[in-house]
Amino acid sequence: MSPITGLLLAAGQSRRFGADKLRQRLPDGTAVAVASCRALLSGVGAVFAVVRPGQDRLAAALRAEGARVSVCAAADEGIGASLAFGVRSTGDADGWVVALADMPWVRAETIRRIASELACGADCVAPCYRGRRGHPVGFSRNVGPELERLGGDEGARSILTRRPDRLQRIEVDDPGVLLDIDTPNDLPALPAASRGRTTEHLTDFP
Repeated sequence: MSPITGLLLAAGQSRRFGADKLRQRLPDGTAVAVASCRALLSGVGAVFAVVRPGQDRLAAALRAEGARVSVCAAADEGIGASLAFGVRSTGDADGWVVALADMPWVRAETIRRIASELACGADCVAPCYRGRRGHPVGFSRNVGPELERLGGDEGARSILTRRPDRLQRIEVDDPGVLLDIDTPNDLPALPAASRGRTTEHLTDFP
């Protein structure tokens, strides 16, 4: 088996943003998805990124960071399809830290804590900031078969809804677990974000 793998979901369509938000630049010049990938690599060491067809430049940028990258032909079906594809493609992993590529401010230490809890036997792990559950979310190998059966826009939230007792919450001092990029107004962001901007659609997954 392989160690805990970071699974970077980068196959969304950016409908609300109006352009490919994952290739937009943060204030320091780093592309959004690249920043997310770097944090994930720092936290777990091995990252598998899922992209949609036609994202050749994004795929190349993520490969340059050291991620394995694969195209999910069914990405248009929704996040569940992309997640299931990523899990099937890394079936030898001991578990997964599932990160969203439009959340570039999650700290590497948060990712390491999630991976550590998985390594210690937790089935599902989610970070919380000031009592609010965020991302990324960790899943053990035991949950793999259920993740592989997901499809369409059915994210892993459905798994946790059926068995909420499986979820271990860890409190972190990391506002980045609640912050994503949804519209161009979110891009300037980290100082404003740390003052408490959050997004409602984070409940979509998982």
